[in-house]
Amino acid sequence: MTTATKVKGPASYFPSIEKAYVKPVDHWFKVLDSVRDKKHMEQVAFLKTEYKIGHGHANALVAYHKARHGA
Repeated sequence: MTTATKVKGPASYFPSIEKAYVKPVDHWFKVLDSVRDKKHMEQVAFLKTEYKIGHGHANALVAYHKARHGA
């Protein structure tokens, strides 16, 4: 029996984000730093428009980034 903890929430998308967009999630967090002053959905729209990231992946990145920075 394994004791590995299953990753939940936005971070559960990270492996597929890295595979689909060929960049580590830390790259996307740095990109999001440049639009930190924008609202959640504005940041999602930015990733979708500028980088062609799918809605679910963009939303997961923004949610995690905002939670990490206490926004």
